Amino acid sequence: MSEQRACSVIGADRTSIRYRGRRPDDHVLRERLRALASERRRFGYRRLHVLLRREGHVVNRKKTQRLYREEGLSVSKRRGRKKATGTRAPLLTVALPNARWSVDFVHDQFAQGRRFRIFNVIDDVTKECLAAVVDTSISGRRVARELTALIARRGQPGLIVSDHGIEFTSNAMLAWSEETGVPWHFIPPGKPMQNGICEAFNSKMRDELLNETLFFGLDHARSVIAAWLADYNANRPHSALGYQTPAAYAAHCSRRPSGQLSPAGSGFSWVSAGGQSSSTTPDRAG
Repeated sequence: MSEQRACSVIGADRTSIRYRGRRPDDHVLRERLRALASERRRFGYRRLHVLLRREGHVVNRKKTQRLYREEGLSVSKRRGRKKATGTRAPLLTVALPNARWSVDFVHDQFAQGRRFRIFNVIDDVTKECLAAVVDTSISGRRVARELTALIARRGQPGLIVSDHGIEFTSNAMLAWSEETGVPWHFIPPGKPMQNGICEAFNSKMRDELLNETLFFGLDHARSVIAAWLADYNANRPHSALGYQTPAAYAAHCSRRPSGQLSPAGSGFSWVSAGGQSSSTTPDRAG
């Protein structure tokens, strides 16, 4: 059957049958998109779009998304965790650097199987990672020394948030908090979402660095993590900051007038039925 007869039978316009798309192949843009996706293997199209715009490729976000999908660069997503239920009250902080820090540990292992730890310190307002201490063993006294050195470089925070890890609830840390006068907030046990900013950073570190790198020793791990940390603070677009980098947002925050209170991300203090905070000071541990 001819094309003319077939179109008349189904009632279709012959021009719609003969139409061919006239989109440009975007060869250069596709190559650069693949190269960026190869360098940043866990970045989605939104962050890659920000990087392309920085390099002068002024394209529409939807076009970046289409090319990203056509090139098969989609990143598999992890299953979401169960959401918390109950009454929550946000921890209000001044929207300035050093208003609130959150701390936590991340674990990994070397190629030969020996495990090591990473002590992360995050500024909850600017989303900067202020320190990532790598060692095979990190005690409460070591945590106190690292925080003292960090305060000497950056200044004292208004509040530090952590879980009930034995390093944070040790006598050494409780004595350090009393000596320095830094308020310390402990989230309730089993509620990691109340330290959500640090937990989010830990997941990004594991997804983009730890799961993608084979570490051959302590010195190698320290150098690789230090390089990734510098790139995270200075170059990586952060979605919670309007795709600014943490360093650029910190510079912007420093110029703000003081006294503006805002909830710093997803950090929350749980409140009981009587209106009292459910987490203040932990029992002393070794």
